[in-house]
Amino acid sequence: MPDFGFTLGARSGSARTGVITTPHGEIHTPAFIPVGTKATVKALLPESVQDLGAQAVLANAYHLYLQPGPAIIDEAGGLGAFMHWPGPTFTDSGGFQVLSLGAGFKKVLAMDSGQRDDDVIAEGKERLARVDDDGVTFRSHLDGSEHRFTPEVSMQVQAAIGADIAFAFDELTTLNNTRDYQVMSLERTRLWAERCIAEHDRLRSPDRPYQALYGVIQGAQYEDLRRTAARDLGAMPFDGYGIGGAIEKRNLADIVGWVTEELPEDRPRHLLGIGEPGDLFAGVAAGADTFDCVSPSREARNSAVYTPSGRFNLLTSAHRRAFEPIDAECDCYTCTHYTRAYLHHAFKGKEMIASTLATIHNLRFTVRLVDGMRAALESGDFDAMREDFLGRYYAGAASQPAAPVVAGGDASR
Repeated sequence: MPDFGFTLGARSGSARTGVITTPHGEIHTPAFIPVGTKATVKALLPESVQDLGAQAVLANAYHLYLQPGPAIIDEAGGLGAFMHWPGPTFTDSGGFQVLSLGAGFKKVLAMDSGQRDDDVIAEGKERLARVDDDGVTFRSHLDGSEHRFTPEVSMQVQAAIGADIAFAFDELTTLNNTRDYQVMSLERTRLWAERCIAEHDRLRSPDRPYQALYGVIQGAQYEDLRRTAARDLGAMPFDGYGIGGAIEKRNLADIVGWVTEELPEDRPRHLLGIGEPGDLFAGVAAGADTFDCVSPSREARNSAVYTPSGRFNLLTSAHRRAFEPIDAECDCYTCTHYTRAYLHHAFKGKEMIASTLATIHNLRFTVRLVDGMRAALESGDFDAMREDFLGRYYAGAASQPAAPVVAGGDASR
């Protein structure tokens, strides 16, 4: 198996198919990558994750650094061996979590609040992280102990964890930060990217499988900053790219499009933290190749499930005597063996099996949806598929009772 590579396939406008080759297998793109925060996809066995069609999983460097520690995972033979997952793996850099968990950042756009940029945090939250040009000092959300991540430390942590694909350390900003701060932060992230490449190269060993390194494109909602970041990092020897940062939903397609227009065609692009059906279609259409998000599994654990007719809440009384599957067209284990009535009962009774069964369905739904996009791109039917699916999905969602409110963001992956 080659160390790492990316081969382009079918095209439809900016949308494309491809194959990412890693030391632990291939990822056929576009693809949705389930999140396994602490070396586990919550509520599921690795075999279940395989059965629902996932090609890879993404773990969280921040959480694994705090517990059990990268040295333990290294001794176990790397992330895949540690969590009994045979396929490709990703780790994010920890840049999102050291700041979002450490500072309680607000992620929504608001008018000028009079706060300084380094004080933009959610009301009632204590700031546990401080960023400077060298890195980030933060306190653990678990026990309050103090730690420090620099680009070099992030590379060392991810090298020890041993995923097939790692991400460069970047600074998380919010939509509340001023443009002046975004400009300063973008330069900081560019310099950190150079340091990540140098440390990543220093850590490479012929005794270990090749670990690909993706740069992360920031720039908030500003077109010129996003394009500048994409050009700057696109000129660096990264194996691929992540598109990150807090993004307003209404601007998602435009922002991804700005970035992909500037990035090299021959390297894969990963859209970080995106998993809602409409956003996945927008990302694919704009040229993103892979996606990760906690939403399908997190919402499942809160009794919200996806169907082609929209998302709904299994806890509502309408499902008490609904002796039918979540989705009659779904081929997942849950839909072929259990009814909505049973799941309603299990959630009402706070039974652990409820989270497992709902998570199997939501992840299978999301993986299958993106797999369908890939097939539609190959057959030339992507635009028709997108129009048909979204028309049914949002029409159905409008008629459903509201799903439970779930906290936004991916800080707790």
